[in-house]
Amino acid sequence: MSSTYEKRILRVLDYIHDNPAGDLSLDQLAEVAAMSRFHWHRVFHALTGETCAQAVRRIRLHRAASDLLMTQSSLGQISLSVGYPNVSSFSRAFTEAYASSPVAFRRAGTHRLSRPELRIGDYPMHPVTLRQEPARRLIGLPHTGSYHTVGKEFEAFGALCETRGLWPQVGAWAGIYYDDPEETAEAELRSFVGGEFHGAAAPEGLEETTLPGGKTAVLTYKGPYAGISAAYHSLFGNWLPQSGEEPAEAPCYELYLNNPREVTPDELLTEICLPLK
Repeated sequence: MSSTYEKRILRVLDYIHDNPAGDLSLDQLAEVAAMSRFHWHRVFHALTGETCAQAVRRIRLHRAASDLLMTQSSLGQISLSVGYPNVSSFSRAFTEAYASSPVAFRRAGTHRLSRPELRIGDYPMHPVTLRQEPARRLIGLPHTGSYHTVGKEFEAFGALCETRGLWPQVGAWAGIYYDDPEETAEAELRSFVGGEFHGAAAPEGLEETTLPGGKTAVLTYKGPYAGISAAYHSLFGNWLPQSGEEPAEAPCYELYLNNPREVTPDELLTEICLPLK
């Protein structure tokens, strides 16, 4: 694994340990890592097996557990020192994690801690190539909500292309995924689905956006769309840390190389594209 990525992970973990009551938002941790917010969470999760939120919670509660055993601080003082606004919210979180209330834990005098190991090589391997991608002008439809339901927008886009005779002007189909589903609430996930467009103005009822192009890591995934999330883990957990490359401040997008109406799910080919600096 590139030492650069290992150092970033360790730097962020150290920062969380040193600032349990501070700003531990995803934006702040991405800044500590000196990495694009678009991709930081995926890298962290792929390499540690935890989301940023899970790591923050685990480390805060470990600090609280230590304070419960090693100090005489009140529950209120401990709650505030590890970033919980009140004893009630702290007690709920602690009890869920330690299967014991803070009071019972202090009385029993037990302590345990686990620290995740970096998970290099723990994901299925997929071929990744570096390409200079062209800028693309897309037309399509926005989608908000679970990425698993984005198919309805694809269906609608295809129907509009069919009824309006747009196929001669439409190239490769694409999907842009602006948020990490393991960090963003499902109802707030944003995406855009459609196809490359070679016509004039965007047809009524369809929106237009662009992909800037440039240096891009392209992972080729073969199989059902339902399995794509594991391929993202491979891209961010296997390939990126050893590549020496830096993600650009831009979302991932997918290019669909064949038609699910014409091939079986096992034969579907998808290119997952990670823009690079």
